Amino acid sequence: MKYSGIGGQAVIEGIMMKNGDEYATAVRKPDGVIEVKKDTYVSLGERVKLFSLPFIRGVFSFADSMILGMRSLTFSASFFEDDEESPEPSGFEKLLERIFGEKLEKALMSIVMVFSVIMAICIFMVLPMFIANIFRHFIKTQTVMAVLEGVLRLSIFIAYIKLVSRMKDIQRTFMYHGAEHKCINCLEHGLELNVENVRNSSKEHKRCGTSFLLIVMIISILFFMVIRVETLPMRIVSRIVLIPVIAGVSYEFLRLAGRSDSKLVNLLSRPGMWMQGLTTKEPDDDMIEVGIASVEAVFDWREFLKKNFPEKEA
Repeated sequence: MKYSGIGGQAVIEGIMMKNGDEYATAVRKPDGVIEVKKDTYVSLGERVKLFSLPFIRGVFSFADSMILGMRSLTFSASFFEDDEESPEPSGFEKLLERIFGEKLEKALMSIVMVFSVIMAICIFMVLPMFIANIFRHFIKTQTVMAVLEGVLRLSIFIAYIKLVSRMKDIQRTFMYHGAEHKCINCLEHGLELNVENVRNSSKEHKRCGTSFLLIVMIISILFFMVIRVETLPMRIVSRIVLIPVIAGVSYEFLRLAGRSDSKLVNLLSRPGMWMQGLTTKEPDDDMIEVGIASVEAVFDWREFLKKNFPEKEA
């Protein structure tokens, strides 16, 4: 395996791929045509050097992925909006338009991202702590409590994924997620980027966001074993305050895993790749074609293969 530097996300009927400051979103429109939009995005770490330091860059890399994800999702969703005439804007909508003007869409995206982060913290960090706290009268060992809280956190995450995966649109998004991974794996294992090679590549990848979330849950158990607070309010504060630290440590491991092919790193990466079975599904060939279109818009894969796998040249 050779590290390519490209990464991506699945969107509605499409895939976004990023390479350096360039990213492209490819979408299979309702008429069957693949629409590709290419743009640039300078990461927060490039704008502010402090944000690129180890154990700090993880939080801002996550913010970058959310911003790009929302942009790409908005673009892909634009092809599937209802064609019927929109109803007359409500008074509240008119007020928002007066306040934000042309920046309304960006403002709404920011609100959605902030709300999503707050809900994720409440559901996956604070809620497991409250449930585990019920057993505090029976379990006196802090270590066991930290493990119980971690198991509850993981269980809630799995239940959430299982629940949303029942939706048809989410099932297709998971298939596009699989196509994204397969395209990257195809290249990083020295194969020409075509439908057949991508189809035969793995749908699990060590740099996946699902793996990142599992690493966060495991790291949080270790942190909360060591950092012990007695009162409930302080435990809530500790769960929130330590999120950037836990995310920073988790990102460094994920970054290492994506660049290393050692047996130890591969072994440690296995749980995260098993977890990807929940969020990636086998794509069809049409989805693979969308992934290839997205890659080719931002990445010279032929030059990459020539440089990194010269022995495979005809």
